[in-house]
Amino acid sequence: MSESTRPAVAALFDTAIGVCAIAWSGDAVFRFQLPEADREATRARITRRRAGAEVPEGAPTPVIAEAITGIRAHLAGELDDLRWIPLDTSALPEFHRAVYAVTRAIDPGHTLSYGQVANRVGAPGGAQAVGQALGRNPIPLIIPCHRVLAADNALHGFSAPGGISTKERLLEIERTPGFGEPTLF
Repeated sequence: MSESTRPAVAALFDTAIGVCAIAWSGDAVFRFQLPEADREATRARITRRRAGAEVPEGAPTPVIAEAITGIRAHLAGELDDLRWIPLDTSALPEFHRAVYAVTRAIDPGHTLSYGQVANRVGAPGGAQAVGQALGRNPIPLIIPCHRVLAADNALHGFSAPGGISTKERLLEIERTPGFGEPTLF
């Protein structure tokens, strides 16, 4: 039985930035949710339909419990690349999976531009397509789309709840140069 055909389960959990949520099948994460406006909104997003059925809440497997512990620590400032968390991206388009693989390789505290990601996936000039793929990222933070910036290092958009301010906060937590540092003026 493939990960995508196993029963899906979800869980909410508290973090330093608010209530996050995770959904998995087997021991592989297929969806992650950054904090919404409130716990119920986060619950509604993480339990939305997958393969024709609502995703029920349940107890994490040992692998998922370890992932939750790692995510909590990361969001509290104990930086971790989170690449050890198993993912199920099998239902996603091939181009998106390629973009997510490049994005997942970006270490905390570092960034790439949309154009650099496009070049690394063999799509020179495809910065807009990369942005669209990242805007549909179902596993933010674990696939760290917040580490991809515009060519001028500006924050021009972030589809996760809280938008650009959430992106900036994640970059600050990761001590990314240029974000959250005191300025002289």
